[in-house]
Amino acid sequence: MIGLVSAKSTEAKNAIETDGLTKRFGTLSAVDNVSLKISKGEIFGLLGPNGAGKTTLISMLVTMRRPTSGHAKVNGYDIQKEAAKVRDSIGIVFQDPSLDEELTAYENLDLHAAMYKMNRKETEARIKEVIKMVELEDRLHNIVKTFSGGMRRRLEIARGLLHCPDVLFLDEPTIGLDPQTRQHIWSYIKRMRKEHGITIVITTHYMDEADLLCDRVAIVDHGKIIALDRSSTLKDSLGGDILAIETPCSEKLKEAFGGLEWVGEAKCHDGRLILRVTKGEQRIPKLMDIARKKGIEVSSVSLHKPTLDDVFLHYTGKTIREEEVSPNQSLRARVASRRRSG
Repeated sequence: MIGLVSAKSTEAKNAIETDGLTKRFGTLSAVDNVSLKISKGEIFGLLGPNGAGKTTLISMLVTMRRPTSGHAKVNGYDIQKEAAKVRDSIGIVFQDPSLDEELTAYENLDLHAAMYKMNRKETEARIKEVIKMVELEDRLHNIVKTFSGGMRRRLEIARGLLHCPDVLFLDEPTIGLDPQTRQHIWSYIKRMRKEHGITIVITTHYMDEADLLCDRVAIVDHGKIIALDRSSTLKDSLGGDILAIETPCSEKLKEAFGGLEWVGEAKCHDGRLILRVTKGEQRIPKLMDIARKKGIEVSSVSLHKPTLDDVFLHYTGKTIREEEVSPNQSLRARVASRRRSG
């Protein structure tokens, strides 16, 4: 059996290194002086709202766009000076569908192998291996348009792994999938890292996905990385409990709670007052008493430990909603064009 670990990578300690990486479009800095290191074998998450700069950052790392300034290496290869070697050592699974629906699963994989100039013996062995890994052996010769959304996503992951990449970029890998299929995809991702040491970079707006899968996450906003650490560390950094109070008078209630020493942070968001407090369960009666005395109506109160959603809201003042994520149709076209040109 041919293993998934590639012999193409260099001896670089880190899978990805960037130094002051910047991309400007006129006066807009889509990526602004980003410096980071991603270790080999790490699952790394990029979190951010639309327009934050995640896709532009990845597009430079996979050599689709040239940086305005700064430098980056992927698998030890310079993204500008050694772009062909970078492309040869990475795999990409796009957010929007990129399979040919009129071809069979086998034909889609075979076409991908031809683009990477894999020989016939290697191609046949690799197709058998990756199709087994995603449990689609019985559908190998079926036309893709007969596949469910989850099956297509699994086939796209198999295709991204076909040429033995050292780094796999997954752009919103489970968007639009049902919870059971999402869990299935998560198991593949964790298995790839555990068994084969592949470095995986994920963009996602699912906070639970990032929390479960990623060794570290970076929150990106306005082209900058504004927080980067382990999920548990980022959550712990908020401290205390999170109280969400639904009220039509969130600003007035925020003012009423001002000055309480056990309220660490107060933010109004989407018709709610979000409080970070110590000993949250004990504070609820006191807070409700203050609201009652001020004549402020409270519709509901919820209490929970900090989550990545709370971390994201803390740093950006926003939440990520599925309907805000839009497919990037041009991303696939640029990669295909770049691959055809060699």
